[in-house]
Amino acid sequence: MSEYHNPVLLDESISALVESPDGTYADATFGGGGHSRELLSRLSPKGRLIAFDRDSDAASQAPDDPRLRLIHNNFRFIHNYSLLYAPEGFDGILADLGVSSHQFDTAERGFSFRYDAPLDMRMNIQAKQTAADVLNNYGQQELERIFRLYGELENASKVTKLILQAREKKPLETTGELYEALKPVLPAFAEHKFLAKLYQAIRIEVNQEMRSLEKFLQGAVKALKPGGKIAIITYHSLEDRMVKNFFKAGNISGEVEKDSFGRQLAPLRAVNRKPLLPSEEEISQNTRARSAKLRVAVKEA
Repeated sequence: MSEYHNPVLLDESISALVESPDGTYADATFGGGGHSRELLSRLSPKGRLIAFDRDSDAASQAPDDPRLRLIHNNFRFIHNYSLLYAPEGFDGILADLGVSSHQFDTAERGFSFRYDAPLDMRMNIQAKQTAADVLNNYGQQELERIFRLYGELENASKVTKLILQAREKKPLETTGELYEALKPVLPAFAEHKFLAKLYQAIRIEVNQEMRSLEKFLQGAVKALKPGGKIAIITYHSLEDRMVKNFFKAGNISGEVEKDSFGRQLAPLRAVNRKPLLPSEEEISQNTRARSAKLRVAVKEA
């Protein structure tokens, strides 16, 4: 496996996706390229793969393969690019919504509380807004909203109050400074879990992840050809619920709409009633796989 990133649910996702070796596929979240390499291994010389990643570091992991085109952009624009590179539609689309191991393990990116590093967390290092901008510039209500909604923190108001108090003295610039500010509310026996939720909330806001996911789902269903499949790996309840609802109803609310004849208008049909989960063996080898869920759907003809 790559030291850059260990792909999760690798065989399960690619086996569920690839049916036509001559087809055109999309890897919407290239990352370390693990899923893309496996997908390419199952394609014929006629097959093609269009991959996306907003992190410019991902380009260093791209294999030298004429069947691959890597696009440095947000996957929310997948439909725009499909018109250019797959006008007849993709045979399959894959998305792994997790943060890459490389991003977590690169201290200066600020994704992990394991390091004392700048409060950055940008997946696209060319983007303007950083974690420091969010923590130092957002108002009380905005901070409480993202901690409660994206981190599911029960004490969001206390967390916000401590951040407001700390930044009055000086702007929060590093993960270490954030840790010191939050010491009064860190649970004695669940500090890691608390910080993971907090960092998740900040990261989601910095990168506008939920909005991008919604746009991606809307674009992906347009970019798929009839009978094409979409496979998505999620890691937390917010994104999994959004994917589940979209597969069910074609919208993020999950409310199924019907036409005048009573027929459901949902463009996708879930392949499995329940998501596929990683094996105990995979989790033992890669602990970051423990919260992963794979959902697969097919576009109705």
